[in-house]
Amino acid sequence: MLNKPVLTVAETTRILEAARAHAENNNWAVAIVVADDGGHPLAMLRLDGSAPASAYIATEKARTAAIGRRETKVYEDMINNGRTAFLSATLQGTLEGGVPVIVDGQVVGAVGVSGVKSDQDAQIAKAGIQAIAA
Repeated sequence: MLNKPVLTVAETTRILEAARAHAENNNWAVAIVVADDGGHPLAMLRLDGSAPASAYIATEKARTAAIGRRETKVYEDMINNGRTAFLSATLQGTLEGGVPVIVDGQVVGAVGVSGVKSDQDAQIAKAGIQAIAA
C-alpha cells in the first residue's frame, strides 16, 4: 500500500494565515480556499470587502488545481491560445489563481484565491503555500 502526506489542520491554518497576511499587506480584498487532494475545501476565508462571488471562484480554482494536479493558469493559457473546446470540460476554475500544494512530489491539496488580478491571486496562493515549504 502506498503512503502519502496529507494536509492537516496545522498546515491548512499556516497556509491560510500566510496567504491572508500577503493579501492584507497589499490591501487586496480576496477569498482564499485551501482544499485537499480531491478538491474538497478544508478552509475558506473571505477578507473584508471581497465580493461574495470570490468565495465561489476561489473554491473552484482550488478544486481545479487539486484534481488537475497543475496550476489553473495552464488551463487559462490553453483556452486563450485557441483551445476553446476546453471550455466544455467539467472544470469550473480555469482562471489563474489556483495552485497545487506539492509535498514530496505528490499533490496533497491546492490553494485557490479570487478577488484581484489573476496573477495577484496566484501570488497570494503561492505565498500561502510557501508557509509549509520545507
